[in-house]
Amino acid sequence: MTMTTDQYIVSVVANLPRATPQRGQIEMELRSLIAERVERGQPPDDVLRQLGDPRTLAESYLAAVPLVPGSFFGRAAAKIVDFLALAVVFAPIGWMIGRLIEIPFFGIVIALVLTGLSLGIYTAVAEWHFGETVGKHLLGLRVVRESGARIGFGQALVRQLPLWLEIFCIDVLFALFTERKQRAFELLSKTRVVSCLSV
Repeated sequence: MTMTTDQYIVSVVANLPRATPQRGQIEMELRSLIAERVERGQPPDDVLRQLGDPRTLAESYLAAVPLVPGSFFGRAAAKIVDFLALAVVFAPIGWMIGRLIEIPFFGIVIALVLTGLSLGIYTAVAEWHFGETVGKHLLGLRVVRESGARIGFGQALVRQLPLWLEIFCIDVLFALFTERKQRAFELLSKTRVVSCLSV
């Protein structure tokens, strides 16, 4: 089944990070290019075939945008902000449980456990869907593929494996020694954290 022109353009734009300032411009240029070729007599299917895979085309647009790695300390601060934001959500639940069983300390432990368990899930979903978490948004960071395109759900999950496998500290050390400041599981998932100013 072949794609329509609109479906093709939507697919190209969907592969660009949501915060790409040129998204609208890229969409207009692509529509104009396709319309121009169709007006010259090329069938739309041939035009789309010549343009190639939508993801590859999106990545070619992004190739012109320099990707500046996010700083190590900015990334650490973003993770702390995300943890604290979730802790605020789960603190009332822990407080209520502590009050019910009349052991306040147990409520604090429950809140911290719930926060830790949900951190990986929240981060994976937020990075996949939005390209950023609340902490990354506040610190001007974005998660992208190595090409600069949006990450997939599988990549978002692989990025969180060190947290779930409790090897996060080891994973983080890689960011200190790699050229693009990537953690080990970022290298594995072919993703990176960049400054939003660069995408």
